[in-house]
Amino acid sequence: MANLSTRFFGLELKSPVIAASCSLTGSADHIKRLARAGAGAIVLKSIFEEEIEAQLQQELKERHPLVNDPEYLDYFDYVIREENLNKQVSLIKQVKEEVDVPIVASINCISSSEWTTFARRLQDAGADALELNLFLIPSDVSKSSDANEQFYFETISKVLKVVDIPVSVKISHYFSNLAAVIKKLSVTGVAGITLFNRFYSPDIDIENQRLVSAGILSSGQEYLLPLRWTAIMAPKTGCPLGASSGIHTAETAVKFLLAGAGAIQVASVLYNQGPEAIRTLNTGIAVWMERKGYTALDEFKGKLSVQLKLALAWERVQFTNWTREAEPNVL
Repeated sequence: MANLSTRFFGLELKSPVIAASCSLTGSADHIKRLARAGAGAIVLKSIFEEEIEAQLQQELKERHPLVNDPEYLDYFDYVIREENLNKQVSLIKQVKEEVDVPIVASINCISSSEWTTFARRLQDAGADALELNLFLIPSDVSKSSDANEQFYFETISKVLKVVDIPVSVKISHYFSNLAAVIKKLSVTGVAGITLFNRFYSPDIDIENQRLVSAGILSSGQEYLLPLRWTAIMAPKTGCPLGASSGIHTAETAVKFLLAGAGAIQVASVLYNQGPEAIRTLNTGIAVWMERKGYTALDEFKGKLSVQLKLALAWERVQFTNWTREAEPNVL
């Protein structure tokens, strides 16, 4: 029988299929269903400092006469943050008593001080690991790429100093030197790096001439970018790589394992198919392994990552006249 156990988040997991941070992982009932379906770990819905700030601003609009009172502002800011943190703390404590799957808390902050505050509180609540949902859109033309990158390293350093549980990061591909950044991040002490974040994207409604949200769920073709970078970086990093975006089938999951991923995070497929999608993915991976004669993930993980002559295929960016037959057959 195929053994699907792997290591990610600095934890031993019974499956490489992880329920990614999303609205479905923000409720105890859904978390229990995901655990029963065989998730290797569950990443809780991120606690967003930006959402807390937006809630504060909305509340202040409704209390306009008190907006200019500094003491009131500080007090109300504290109350809203505590309410949001307490909800997350309560959720962690509840599900830790009811499921035997690792629970990973996820945080996304916009001010460096709050990363450490949130991290300590969620660790104390009983989270098995932390995922830092890191992203700083490089749209400020006055900032250098080095300045943007420093945000990531400073945040990781601060969090690692205040918690004892494993810390992983989830990043985007918006870097001027992506390979070098992933390599440097991998030796900061993090327990894993997930490639890549999937973000809200604005679109334009040309009939009403207004901004709208683009599709929220990923498509089955969005895996190609993280697949390429997983294969390129897996042999070069000092920590395991996880993969995210567009993983809707067991076939795609196997591709990432062959490329060198230690785990895969799924969300959109959970919205489309429900928690049982995790069982389907696990079964599909196991069936493929048995068909190929593998008994454990380590027997084939990274088999098709960048190594030997495969680097040419993974790092090619232009279409040429080469054919499949020109590529080495290592299966």
